[in-house]
Amino acid sequence: MVSPDNSHGMIMTESELLPRHLQASLEEALRASRVVNLIGPRQVGKTTLVRDLLPSGHFVTLDDAAVMNALSGDPMGQIELMVARAGDAPVILDEAQRVPAMATAIKKVVDGNRRKGQFLLTGSSNIFTTAAVTDTLAGRVMTLTLLPLSGAEIHRTGPNRMLDWAAGGADISGLPAIAKLGRREILDIVVRGGYPELRDLKVQRTRIRSYRAYVDSIVDKDVAELLAVRKTDALRRLIDQLAARSGLEMNYDGLCNAVGITKKTLDPWLDALERLSIIRRLGSWASGGTHREIRHPKLHVVDTGLLCALRNLSPESFGIGAYPEAFGAVLETFVFGEVLKALPHQSDAWDLYHWRDRQGREVDIIAVSPPNNVIGIEVKASSSVGQEDFKHLRWLAKEGAGRQKDMVGIVIYLGEDAVSFGRNMIALPLQSFWANWAV
Repeated sequence: MVSPDNSHGMIMTESELLPRHLQASLEEALRASRVVNLIGPRQVGKTTLVRDLLPSGHFVTLDDAAVMNALSGDPMGQIELMVARAGDAPVILDEAQRVPAMATAIKKVVDGNRRKGQFLLTGSSNIFTTAAVTDTLAGRVMTLTLLPLSGAEIHRTGPNRMLDWAAGGADISGLPAIAKLGRREILDIVVRGGYPELRDLKVQRTRIRSYRAYVDSIVDKDVAELLAVRKTDALRRLIDQLAARSGLEMNYDGLCNAVGITKKTLDPWLDALERLSIIRRLGSWASGGTHREIRHPKLHVVDTGLLCALRNLSPESFGIGAYPEAFGAVLETFVFGEVLKALPHQSDAWDLYHWRDRQGREVDIIAVSPPNNVIGIEVKASSSVGQEDFKHLRWLAKEGAGRQKDMVGIVIYLGEDAVSFGRNMIALPLQSFWANWAV
């Protein structure tokens, strides 16, 4: 395990400082854009990262009721006052989503001043969402998303660059050293999740209760700031149902029936939870074989600590004699989260999908970087891997839409070694996600 590089942003947990790899992107955004918007779920460390990065900025939190009321009553006047006080330093507005009216005022300020890095906003959702403001701020605002800690951040290694490695030829001889971990250690990492303070709680029961209290805060505060919810008990039931279905294709009718709501109600609730980075809907890959492929999106809860707490799962839940088969979907969600968190640190832009056809072939995650790079990722909750585990990846690469692309197939498994299964078909241990890819 390597020590954290001083260039990384840090976040305090109970026992250590952990790097936040998004700091480099945040610094770059401040040099390139007049307004930087840092969004992400509550309690992932946005405020800590910003204060560590910009100790000289003029920091204002809308957690202060007096500040929030002043901004709500006179957004333009208050913003101008903050700009004057900040001088050449950025104005940092924490919990910015609480006063959406600020968006227009900020737009007026940056329209008259082309200086980069004037505003840095943090919040659980994006205040620049109305069509009028979004259109006129094109090129002036850059939005970044800070998610729960990745495995690489938890283990204090450099950013995961697996997609870059795969697109560059997937040469296992060039892989960084991969730590050896037992199944129990892996289960513990998955169950704890990536929320800095919550994952550090040592008593499982306390951690589960804290995650459940976290859901209450999402329902009562964050979602309420996005839309009116009359039946908060139904929204809580929906979140429980989403946790139970993580890693599965979306069944909208089944969700509505289970929660007792209509599709008209479900859609904005799902949109809100996605805007808050609590869930992600993983679209199906439109590879070109439209008559053969299933078009349903998959659902993933972004953090497996939250997912396991809502389902009351512990490492013991996946043992022999308990419910070991449940770990497959949970592990797939964990891997999806690791790939999602790695996207900002790759050289190229990547989009994520899943793929399934009507013959039952499927690939858990498809990463696509135009024009030709496709990486298929399958997840296996076993310490062994064989040729059979590559059959769908191999079919897609040789007979499916991947034959027209530069496709690499990867099986993530719970073993210890990286193994080649033929050209561009590689098995990688789960802990590859926190190997030191930066070396």
